[in-house]
Amino acid sequence: MPQLVPPDVAFLPLLPILLVLAGALLSTLLGFWVGRRTLTVINIAAVVLSGASMMFLWNGGLTSFGGGLQADNAAILLGLTVLVGTLMTLLVSLDTAWRERVSFPEFDAMLMYAVTGCLLIVFSGDLVVMLIGLEIMSLAGYVLATLQGSRRAEESGLKYFLLGAVGSAILIYGIAFVYGATGSLNYAAIAAKVGSVSNLTPDNVGILVGGSLLLLAGFGFKIALVPFHQWTPDVYSGAPTTTFLFLSTVVKVAAFAGMLRVFGGALTDAPGWASTLQILTAATLIIGNTAALFQTNFKRLLAYSAVAHTGFLAMCLLGTPALGGAALGYYLLVYTLMTGAALAVVAALQRTEAGFEINDMRGLYYRHPGYAIALSVCLASLAGLPPFAGFFGKYLAFQAAFQNGYVWLSVLAAVTSVAALVYYLRPAMLMFMPDRTPAREYAHGQRFPTTFTVALGVAGVTVLGILPNVWYGWVANPAIWQLLAGR
Repeated sequence: MPQLVPPDVAFLPLLPILLVLAGALLSTLLGFWVGRRTLTVINIAAVVLSGASMMFLWNGGLTSFGGGLQADNAAILLGLTVLVGTLMTLLVSLDTAWRERVSFPEFDAMLMYAVTGCLLIVFSGDLVVMLIGLEIMSLAGYVLATLQGSRRAEESGLKYFLLGAVGSAILIYGIAFVYGATGSLNYAAIAAKVGSVSNLTPDNVGILVGGSLLLLAGFGFKIALVPFHQWTPDVYSGAPTTTFLFLSTVVKVAAFAGMLRVFGGALTDAPGWASTLQILTAATLIIGNTAALFQTNFKRLLAYSAVAHTGFLAMCLLGTPALGGAALGYYLLVYTLMTGAALAVVAALQRTEAGFEINDMRGLYYRHPGYAIALSVCLASLAGLPPFAGFFGKYLAFQAAFQNGYVWLSVLAAVTSVAALVYYLRPAMLMFMPDRTPAREYAHGQRFPTTFTVALGVAGVTVLGILPNVWYGWVANPAIWQLLAGR
C-alpha cells in the first residue's frame, strides 16, 4: 500500500499574506456595522503587522506548498515596497475618499484583496501561484478603477478590464507554452531545464521562445510597456486619484516583481526575450517621454510619466540577476515614494477628478507653500536630479543595462532623461511664479494623513538620495537575487 505523503503546507511563510487577507475579509464582513474610516485604520494596522512579519521572516528562506510559495529575502524586500505603497494609498484615502465618492467599505475591501494578490506574486515560487496572484490583483483593480460610478471612472474601468483581460489571456498562453517546453511550472525546475538548452529538442526550444515572448507581452500589459500601454493614460487619469496612486505604484511593483521572478530567475537563460525587451524598452522611453511633453493636464502628465518610468525600470531586467535585481529593488521603492507623494498632493488640491491644468499650478507656493515645495522635490526626483533618490535609481538602471552590453539603450535612456527635464521642471517653476489672475480655488489645504504621506515620500527620496545605502545596502547583496529561482 503506497504511503500517503502529507501536503507541504507551512503557515509561517504565508503570515504576511494572511494578515493582509484578514484586513480584506474584515472590510467585507464588518462594513455593514463599522464606519469606513474605522476599517481603514484597521487595514493600516494589518499592513503594519504584515510588514513586521516580513522582517521576522528575514533570512529564514522558508517555503510552502512544495516551493510554490517562497518567503526568501527578495520576496521580503519587494513585499515591503508593496506595503509602503499600500500604506500611502490608505492614508490619502482617509482624506479624499469622501470627495472621490468612494468612501464606503467596498473600496477598502477591494484594495486589500488587490494587495493580497500583489503579495502572492511577490512570494510566488511557480507560475500557477504567480497567475493566481496576478488575477486577484487585476480583478480587484478593475473594480477599483470603476468604483466611483462616474462616467469617467466607468470608461476607465471598462478599458482597463478589456485590455487587461487580453493581457491575462496572452500570459496564460505563455505559461502553457513554457510548461509544454520544460514540463514544469516551478521556477527552479524551469531554470534548471532552460539552463542547459541541450536538454531541449529543437521543437521545444521554439515553443520556449514563443512562451517567453507571450509572457513578456502579458506582463507588458500590466506594467504599461509600449506598445501595450494604450490603456494607461485614460485609466490613470479617469480613475479616482487615490486609485491612480495605487495602480501606478503597488500594482506596478507587483508586476515587476513577477517579471523579475520569471525573467530574472526561471527564464534567465531562455533565448529571445531579452533582445525583444530592449526594443520595447527603447520604444517606451521614447513614446512615454515624448507624449508627456505635450500634456496640459498635470494628472495626465503623471500618467505618461508612469509609462516613461516603466522604460527605466525595464532596463533593470536587462542586467544580470545580481546587479539588475538590486537596481530594480532600489528603484521600485524610490519610484513608489516619489510618485505616491506627488499624487497625494494632487489628490489634496484638485477640485475635480480631472485634476488640474499645468497652467493652474502658477503661484501655488503662495497659497500652499508646503505642498508646493514637496511637489517640487518629487518632480526633481522623478526627473533624476541629484541629490534626490531618483538620480541614483536611474544611475543604477543605466549601470545594470550598460554593464550587460546594452550600451545604445543606456545612451538613449540618458537622452530621454534630459528631455524629461522639460515637462517635470515646467510645473515646478510655475508653482513659484507670482499669479496675477484672481485667486485659484483648491479642494482643501493640508490635512494630517495626506500631509504625513507627502512628508513620508519627500523624506524618503531625500534621505535615500543623500544616503542611498540605507536601502541599497540591503538590496545590493548578490545572493538575494541569484537565488530567485532557487538555484
